Amino acid sequence: MPEMISIGECMIELFSEDPLETASTFTRSFAGDSFNILVAANRLGTSTGYITKLGNDPFKSYLENSFLAEGVDTSHVITSDSGGFNAAHFVAVMPNGEREFVYYRKGSAPSTIAPSDLNEHYISKAKVMHCSGIAQAISPSARNTVLRAAEIANRNGVTVSYDPNYRHQLWNPDEARVAMEELMPFVDIFLPSSPADSVPLFGTEDPEDVIREAENRGVDITVVTMGEEGAIVSGRGETIRLDPEPAGIVVDTTGAGDAFKGGFIHGLIEGLTLEESALLGNIAAGITITGRGALGTIPGRATVYRILETIQAK
Repeated sequence: MPEMISIGECMIELFSEDPLETASTFTRSFAGDSFNILVAANRLGTSTGYITKLGNDPFKSYLENSFLAEGVDTSHVITSDSGGFNAAHFVAVMPNGEREFVYYRKGSAPSTIAPSDLNEHYISKAKVMHCSGIAQAISPSARNTVLRAAEIANRNGVTVSYDPNYRHQLWNPDEARVAMEELMPFVDIFLPSSPADSVPLFGTEDPEDVIREAENRGVDITVVTMGEEGAIVSGRGETIRLDPEPAGIVVDTTGAGDAFKGGFIHGLIEGLTLEESALLGNIAAGITITGRGALGTIPGRATVYRILETIQAK
């Protein structure tokens, strides 16, 4: 059984080097926050499994084969009975390094996932159940399913991690806050970013305020990622501040947060300290941003652990 399970939506990604307004050529790939984090953990040595629903369209086989190629367990990847389609998004990296996105996902197969699609035994055997705010936002049914998965995990002593990952294209702050609050009683590891999550959900850019809010809700560990300003990890009586550690020229920040969080969770599953786990995440993110796309440059175990040993030897 997988050590780490995630539930959510993996989309077809169509990438262009040119702004979307003028782009004529795209490279096909796949990505989604709930899947990216599995890839980051899996490449470091954590066994992973994905819970999602796929549409029965021409992209179905491509996604299934891609999941398997990454070593992710697909025994609970469901094909929609009603056919449906797989969500897609177009992405371009602008000359200033910022990302431009256009999404086509409303009514997609992943959004039709329901609590009845969950298998309690499968979830109960994991060490970590990861939940995403994006998965909550794509439909009421998906939101209920994420909540049910967290409840099952909590009841069975499985650690629940949660990245609220607020997206204004999917819902408004009031809706996102309600969904967050209903999930928080089951959350052990809270993974927001600042200011993208902290402002709409907590009305602050101060990561210390976010950490206090999470502690007040009974969260054991909080990780606030802050882009160019690094990250703060708080829990178990420790507070760790990390500066970004780019492994080279920054090419694309897509997936950096997912790489950090996947590396961090892997470290905890492996029994590393909070600081060691945070360093793993920081190293993984620093390598990921040196290439294009969310998944292509997420590093493997040998590379990350070699850098970790070098840092620890200083």
